[in-house]
Amino acid sequence: MERREFILASSGYALSALGLPDMDSITRRTKTALPGAVRVGQGEVAAVRHMVKALGDSASELGGGHARHLAVRYLTQDVAPWLEGRFTEATGRDLFAATSQLVHLAGWMTQDEGDTPELRGLAQRYYAHSYRLAAEAGDPELSATALRGLAVQCVDLGYRAEAVQLGEACVDYGRNLDNPRAVAYYEATLANAAAQDDDRRTATKHLALSETAIGKQAAAPGDSWAAHYSPGRWAHESGMILARLGDLAAAEEHLHLALDIHGLDRRRTRAIVLADLGGVRLRQGDVDGALATWRDFLDCADGIRSVKVQAALRDMRVRLRRYSGVPEAEELRERAARIAG
Repeated sequence: MERREFILASSGYALSALGLPDMDSITRRTKTALPGAVRVGQGEVAAVRHMVKALGDSASELGGGHARHLAVRYLTQDVAPWLEGRFTEATGRDLFAATSQLVHLAGWMTQDEGDTPELRGLAQRYYAHSYRLAAEAGDPELSATALRGLAVQCVDLGYRAEAVQLGEACVDYGRNLDNPRAVAYYEATLANAAAQDDDRRTATKHLALSETAIGKQAAAPGDSWAAHYSPGRWAHESGMILARLGDLAAAEEHLHLALDIHGLDRRRTRAIVLADLGGVRLRQGDVDGALATWRDFLDCADGIRSVKVQAALRDMRVRLRRYSGVPEAEELRERAARIAG
């Protein structure tokens, strides 16, 4: 399939996810499980949640390409039989919600592993299935988080109108949540999609709403990624939205906030923020600042298997070509080439 055909097909698939859920699925399964089906309780639910955390921590540190096969194997060999098992309705809803997190993680790891049409299509199917599981479990936060994954993919593919529509769906799902970090997550998703669509008014409005939400007292940490949307992650995303809108000074301020105030100690995350900060500094004419920041980026990036890190390495090398007479720039280009392999 040609790339343009893939974009058209994948964006349509993303929007079709909005109509997927079978809201009576869990109730029906409690009544129709086969006599020999495995019995599932809260112990199995806890196991899925534990694996999501362990695998998610690894992926956040080292990139999605490191352990995706482990997540997929656990999903298909261990968890899939439980979904066809015998359980109460309450346990079934918890199991579907926990599995939604695992499937979403598999989608994120797939998306982070590479930029081929095959991997992008697979990631979208994971996100759509995660949304279906979350919606059937009756969990609006997990539902919105899965839709966010689809929205971000549409942004990456250049399908801007679909990204805005999915971002609006995220905001609708999260509107009544008692979790300000989750609300900030979805408002920032829509702000980013609108900024990519060159809709400054909508982007500015929802960026302000996300800032208001992230500034509120966080609820107790939850299970989904949205519940763990930290002020540091918000500062990074907001900085890149501001850069897209042309406010480079504010963008740099937010990226510094992400790094210096909130830490962002995960290697993969920190590397991406440093790469973005170097780019923003270069656009402002601060060549020395960009070179220093990119040096820190390369220190973080070595050994990480992430398509975003690889893209940042390529972008940095291209931008440094114009400084071929600067020894430090040449050194950074050579280091980036070695890290990229």
